[in-house]
Amino acid sequence: MKILVTGGAGFIGSHLCKALLKKGHEVICFDNFSTGSNEKINDIKNQIELIEGDCNTDDLKKAFQNNIDIVFHYAATVGVKRTQEKPMSVFDDIIGIRNILELSYQNKVKKVIFASSSEIYGNPKEMPEKEDGIIDPIQPYAGVKLIGEQLMETYHNKFNLNTCSLRFFNVYGSNQISNAYGFVTGKFINQVLSGKNPTVYGDGSQSRTFTYIDDNINMSLIAMESESTNGQVINIGSDKEISILDLAKKIIKSCNSDLEPVFVERENYDIVDKRCPDTTRMKKLLNYETKFSLNQGLSKTIEWFKSNK
Repeated sequence: MKILVTGGAGFIGSHLCKALLKKGHEVICFDNFSTGSNEKINDIKNQIELIEGDCNTDDLKKAFQNNIDIVFHYAATVGVKRTQEKPMSVFDDIIGIRNILELSYQNKVKKVIFASSSEIYGNPKEMPEKEDGIIDPIQPYAGVKLIGEQLMETYHNKFNLNTCSLRFFNVYGSNQISNAYGFVTGKFINQVLSGKNPTVYGDGSQSRTFTYIDDNINMSLIAMESESTNGQVINIGSDKEISILDLAKKIIKSCNSDLEPVFVERENYDIVDKRCPDTTRMKKLLNYETKFSLNQGLSKTIEWFKSNK
């Protein structure tokens, strides 16, 4: 099939492009390179069609001239620090979501898969977090993802466009941003490998679950291929919790370091103490359980960071 991946030069998007190529699909990578990078797709540039642009109608029309079969809409303003510094900028993503859906409908795309986020749950009122449970999108980024899910549902119900929203829970792996605008796993690994003490917010008792990139991609591909996911919202992630302090200690040990975590004051937007998905729907609809333990995933990720320092 011919598949469009928006945000294809980003962390998850670049892994997805490579996985689709391995399965024999034609891939169109669409990105504005605001957070994506050429380095992430250098090894496949001669195998993909690369279109640089924003998710406005004119730029996207260039991509949809290619008789697209499937769309993965993964382009978004990402990173807690970035979205906190410019909270209103994330609302531009709503226009992109709407354009993706309208062009997909007009061009008779077979399916649109939307990258949503566990941030939709806010500070959870129930654990584990269920797709049809209580949601509380307290940050602009989360609000945009919820609107995206609702637009996906509308186009599915009203216009018979097959859509699926995947709520990602803390994905990590090679090629992830590891600077101040990045994500905790990559930041900790980068700090430790640079000989710096990993910085833990608060006392580190806040807990998360972490999903290795290969598991995330495997589930995304199944969601694309399965009719049972049409019109669905699905949590995508591991249900094995770990505290942020224990994550830092595990990364220190995995890097064969004797560093110690240092504690800093939590940011005023860092209010979520727990995050853990109910994976019942994921296991039922995708017939999949995460294959990579945290130890296995960290080992692979650390090796990549070592070879790319």
